[in-house]
Amino acid sequence: MSWVTRTVRSVINQPVLITGRVSVLSVNQAFPVVRYASSSRNVASKPLLHKAPAVADVGKRLQAISSSVINLHDNIQLKKRPRRRREEEISKLAKGYLTVTAFATAEEYDLERLLGALKDQNLYEPKQFLSSEDNDIDPDVLHVTAKYKVGDESRDVYFFREGTVVLWNCTDLENNNILRFLKQFEQDSYDESTVLEESEAMLYNAIDGPARLKNNSFYISTNDDTDLEKYTFSNAMSLSVKLGIWEASLERYIESMAYVTDDLKKGNKITISRPEMLRKTGELFALRHLINLSSDLLDVPDFYWDREQLETLYQQTCSYFSINRRTRVMNEKLNHCVELADLISSNLNDKHHVRLEWMIIILIMVEVGFEILHYVDKFT
Repeated sequence: MSWVTRTVRSVINQPVLITGRVSVLSVNQAFPVVRYASSSRNVASKPLLHKAPAVADVGKRLQAISSSVINLHDNIQLKKRPRRRREEEISKLAKGYLTVTAFATAEEYDLERLLGALKDQNLYEPKQFLSSEDNDIDPDVLHVTAKYKVGDESRDVYFFREGTVVLWNCTDLENNNILRFLKQFEQDSYDESTVLEESEAMLYNAIDGPARLKNNSFYISTNDDTDLEKYTFSNAMSLSVKLGIWEASLERYIESMAYVTDDLKKGNKITISRPEMLRKTGELFALRHLINLSSDLLDVPDFYWDREQLETLYQQTCSYFSINRRTRVMNEKLNHCVELADLISSNLNDKHHVRLEWMIIILIMVEVGFEILHYVDKFT
């Protein structure tokens, strides 16, 4: 065996630190986040239309707004929380720390069908059906525990109805098996590469004192509240990975509109059509609805209303994942994108109206021409 082969094998068998959101993953799941920061320059541009001063003003406003969106996309980068050093992770793993991993794989899970399939599979035992609204009307979190233990620590899985899953003390092989098993219960599945790229991983350990988040690790108490503490940490991780999916969706939207903003900067003709622009505007409002109305990003779930200790733990974990700040940045980006979309739509509508006016003028001229011909024919 050559020294190259031995070196490669030693690297594959070690946990790696990824520069994306996932901190502890095996090499077969390592998908580092590569971001390209583009530079924006001030380009002198001409008005898009010369038919009327009002249309020219709209063109100037379009160029200004497009530049602001480009600058916002370049300058407002989501500041990642400090990553743990690889040596620290290896040291903690050697001391008996375990891994918890979160994935957002779809818009929604069918938990009722999933529960029935898990019972038929007979590998996981359902323990709790929780509700973030603290009622039994519409439970949205399914907690199961593996029946067959590997070691002393249990293996728990939390399935959230909004399309996220958090796995405690599960190996990479088990994670992959569960993700494949979930596909049949997913609604509007996400791209697999995006799922892995936007996942989260943390280290955790059991202690005698109260649960807490310290030194980039979760600490679970050994009392009877272990399941609720894991749920609290899982709830925050679920929000973080879901927000990561929406951030990636907004990044793709901005990239898809790059050619339009580039045309605006150069004063070229807008090539996007009105129906396509309407669909793009609908994407923005759908994303804004998901972030501000259909999630718990802006508020604490009612589940923690009478559980002050868990509420504090939940807020600390959300702060660790920078959820509030990332949500504010997302809304600011969305506001600029919506303003750009509105102005582009207004410009396209103006061009449409001008075209209709010219059609009417041409029809009037044709009618006048026929009247002239009739008049000449009558008097000749």
